[in-house]
Amino acid sequence: MEALPSRSFFLIVLFVHGLSWNIAAEVQGSSDGANAAQEPVRLTDVSAAKEFIDAAEVAVIGFFQDLEIPVVPILHSMVQKFQDVPVGISTDSEVLTHYNITENTISLFRQVDGERLNLESEDIERIDETKLSRFIEINKLGWVTEYNPVSVIGLFNSLVPIHLLLMMNKGSPEYEESIHKYQEAAKLFQGKILFVLVNSSMKENGKVIAFFKLKESQLPALAIYRTEDEEWDTLPLKDISVELVQKFCDGFLAGKLLRENRESEKAPKVEL
Repeated sequence: MEALPSRSFFLIVLFVHGLSWNIAAEVQGSSDGANAAQEPVRLTDVSAAKEFIDAAEVAVIGFFQDLEIPVVPILHSMVQKFQDVPVGISTDSEVLTHYNITENTISLFRQVDGERLNLESEDIERIDETKLSRFIEINKLGWVTEYNPVSVIGLFNSLVPIHLLLMMNKGSPEYEESIHKYQEAAKLFQGKILFVLVNSSMKENGKVIAFFKLKESQLPALAIYRTEDEEWDTLPLKDISVELVQKFCDGFLAGKLLRENRESEKAPKVEL
């Protein structure tokens, strides 16, 4: 069976995009306006911290012994840079104990796989705005993560071995309804499969589509792969539904490959 090299797959595509790992890591989210005057949310008890984390796909919290340290204003600046990632701060002793904090720590929490990623004291002492932006940008995986040279690093580093890619033109009339259904399906596979969007209207993403032996005429389509054994499958589709996505994922998890059936149907019959 032909295998798609999963880890080299993302590395190759990353360099095809003309970006080295270092340059890709420097890409930062930025925003101005409404969030410019905002500050991190002060989390004064365990209940508030839990609600803060549960309310967002991705959340960042600075757990500090006190606020008279250089990293605090750097964390404040992240509120302006990341509108889609709520930022909080807590110095409450009960909160720190609940999250097993023994030293100044910045943690990124994400719902999609239940992971918590930490920057601890040694990292924090050397951190600056660029490095903290990089840490957040690379690791902020949501229910659906759009593929780009930065997010691919976070996907590559995730402990979830199976990724599902929806290859679709974001400019199509069906996009908004389709992505909503795709997001709903993603919640059914929390911690099992990472859901990714590949915008087929972007020329550079053609390399990703080609890796899965798909043509533009077959899009939109789903492609799924597992990094552990480099297994993969694809499903061209006309309409996206939660049920269809769920069935495709369940089939892959059960070892049923639609691609094999299609290939066997195309193979010429030989009379014995």
